Amino acid sequence: MFKIMLKKTLCAGLLMAASTLHAAVIEQAATVIKIPLAKKPTSRPMTVAYAPDYKRYFVADGGLGPILDGFSLASSKSEIHAFDAKGAYLNSTQAGLDNRSIYFNQNTNRLETITYNISSAAGFTPDVGIFALELDANGKLTTQKTEISSFNPAFGDAGATPSFDPVENRYFAKQGRGNKVLIVHLDKRESVGEILLDLASAHAQFDDISDTYVAYTGIPGEELAVLDVDHKRVLVFNLKGQFVGGSALPQALRLRSNNHYTGLGYANGLFFVYHEPEGEFGTYYGFRISDQAVNQ
Repeated sequence: MFKIMLKKTLCAGLLMAASTLHAAVIEQAATVIKIPLAKKPTSRPMTVAYAPDYKRYFVADGGLGPILDGFSLASSKSEIHAFDAKGAYLNSTQAGLDNRSIYFNQNTNRLETITYNISSAAGFTPDVGIFALELDANGKLTTQKTEISSFNPAFGDAGATPSFDPVENRYFAKQGRGNKVLIVHLDKRESVGEILLDLASAHAQFDDISDTYVAYTGIPGEELAVLDVDHKRVLVFNLKGQFVGGSALPQALRLRSNNHYTGLGYANGLFFVYHEPEGEFGTYYGFRISDQAVNQ
């Protein structure tokens, strides 16, 4: 009798654990923060990072490559804009890079950015690669940058917006017009693996979702997330590409075609989506999409 009761208890525990894991993706995404842009983006608003040491967000513009003016070295005019933990604007800085991804690397304790054409798939251009961005003692972004890595064909698509996994020190680079995500280590010139997102189980097609961006959440079993633009939801997958769950965005959110390519990010436990119709220059919404996410 004791063995039967123990077996029933263990089965109930396992079912409860499985249910809890599946329920971790929030059915209705919760708006945690809004970051209204205080000035017109220099190019396209690309992505968001959060520096916990200074409790501030950084919004990177991209889509404006190096420009030759005949007097100086080619440099992108794209800027990076800083905001405090409540979304209030602080300042903007021009680091001279055509940013695609920006993230805070906990291993090196620094802000880093990945440029357009990191793979060199679109040919060779100046200032392409991964760069560390220098902050001063007060957390203000300076114009100083240090190259971490030059171009690497392992990233695949020229327009890829890779996300960073600090635990395994690797990158996830979604490829355009499909469901393929490449796994990249900087010391390798070819991808070390690939993940095929099961879009069919999510009732989505490749042209419904963000084209070249996948978020890395760091949440076990819910590691990858993409924006389903057409159905206004965030789709969550595990590292095997299996669909875990969807988190619906507010129906009042008016997403546009550019949300397939720009204005996305994952920082401070929040999935960010750029809402162009709100405010003078658009507003970033930070959504909590999982009850396992931790934000500061």
